[in-house]
Amino acid sequence: MTLFVGLGNPGSQYEETRHNIGFKVIDKLVSDFGARDISKTSFHGHLYRSTQTLFLKPTTFMNLSGKSVQPVKNFFKVELEDVIVIHDDIDLPFGAVRFKRGGGHGGHNGLKSLDANITKEYIRVRVGVGKPEHKSQVADYVLHGFSDEEQKSLTKLIEHVTKACEALQVETLTQVKSLYSLKSIEGLTS
Repeated sequence: MTLFVGLGNPGSQYEETRHNIGFKVIDKLVSDFGARDISKTSFHGHLYRSTQTLFLKPTTFMNLSGKSVQPVKNFFKVELEDVIVIHDDIDLPFGAVRFKRGGGHGGHNGLKSLDANITKEYIRVRVGVGKPEHKSQVADYVLHGFSDEEQKSLTKLIEHVTKACEALQVETLTQVKSLYSLKSIEGLTS
C-alpha cells in the first residue's frame, strides 16, 4: 500500500499559501483516483483511500505533521519506502520539482516532525516555491500566497507533480527523477 502525504496547514486562511502546495497536490490526486474519505479522529487528518493507495492531509498544522502520519502508517502497516511526502521547498526556485529518499529537513518544520515520528527514509517530492530576500522573512513568506505571475502556472505545476506521484507507484525513483524533475516552471511551458 502507498501512502501519499501532502504537507500543509488546515483552515481557509492557509488554503492558498505556499506552505500548502502539498495539500493542493493531494486534492488533485484524490479527485483523479476517485478516492473516498475514510478519516478517523485518531488519524489527525483527512484520509482518503482508493484500492491500494492512501492520501493524507494532516490537520495537526505543519509543525506536528508526524503526529498524523505515524498513526496512519502504523494502522495500515505501510512500509517506510511506500510513504511519499509532497512538500514546499524554499531552497528551490518556484516551479522546480525534485525527488529524493531520506536526507535532512533543511529547516522545514513539517519534515522535522516526520523525521522524529517515522524516521527519514521516506520519499520526498520537493516542490519549489522560491525564497524571500532575507532569511528573517521565511515564516511570513511561506504563509502568503503565490504572486499573480506564479498563479498563472500553478495549475500546470500541480498537474505535473500529480503525474509524477502517480508514476512513483509504477516506476522506480530513478526513473521518476529523470522523467519529472524540473529546474523551473519554464521546463513545463516548452
